[in-house]
Amino acid sequence: MSEDGLRIGPKAAEDEVSTVRNKKAKGLSLRTVLPNAITAAALCSGLTGIRFAIAENWELAIFAVILAGLLDAMDGRVARLLNAQSRFGAELDSLADSLSFGMAPAIIFYLWTLQDLPRIGWFASLAFAICCALRLARFNAQIDTDEQPHKSAGFLTGVPAPVGAGLAFIPFYLWMATGEEWFREPIINAVWMAIIAFLMISNIATFSWSSIRPRRNVRLELIAFVGMLFGGLLLEPWWTLTVICAGYLLLMPWALIKYSRIKRQRATLPADAPKPLDIAELRD
Repeated sequence: MSEDGLRIGPKAAEDEVSTVRNKKAKGLSLRTVLPNAITAAALCSGLTGIRFAIAENWELAIFAVILAGLLDAMDGRVARLLNAQSRFGAELDSLADSLSFGMAPAIIFYLWTLQDLPRIGWFASLAFAICCALRLARFNAQIDTDEQPHKSAGFLTGVPAPVGAGLAFIPFYLWMATGEEWFREPIINAVWMAIIAFLMISNIATFSWSSIRPRRNVRLELIAFVGMLFGGLLLEPWWTLTVICAGYLLLMPWALIKYSRIKRQRATLPADAPKPLDIAELRD
């Protein structure tokens, strides 16, 4: 527990159980500097992507947002490793996520393709940025809520903001990989951005990293697969990013099935019986 008595911080993972206490706010301790500095770096990376997009350096613009996502995945783990979670860090992280994964992708996408439809394209970009902000606001509002069915079962509610940004760029990955101009078609991309925006604020159950627990007999194969993905990112980054995003989309129906199974199991339990905590209990 951090010095201010909180177990949340950058990033307060959406599947992390919070034990917030109303105590007098204190200044940041020295060990909280590192995770918050990583959060600030993620913010700068995401916003720098806008600068690259203005200069029409599309590859660097996308990689800047991806780098922001990697840094966003690091800050919370560093905070927990150092026992440096804080309310300040949680608020900074949400602000950084809103800018890096909401505003930055919306502007980059608008400059890349949607500006050919000035009205519809801008509304699609606005929808994406607003839905990202609403998702993060919902997460902050529910930090202190005890009853969160998705989280208690090891799931998230809707598509996380960094993942949403990555999914939104699928047409760009395909455009870079194939050179086909129709992947830059503004009408198609406006509809795609609206779909991803809806998924971010939806109430559907999606997998969290903590809920994905492979069987022991396939873990070596999983390590090999991750290594191959890394090699693919070096050799064929755009096809590999497309495959990763497609894999996530294919996992979404499976998450719904798994969550429905847990929900049905809970409905059959007595009111005072302990509820299953996560998906691992229902692995086949």
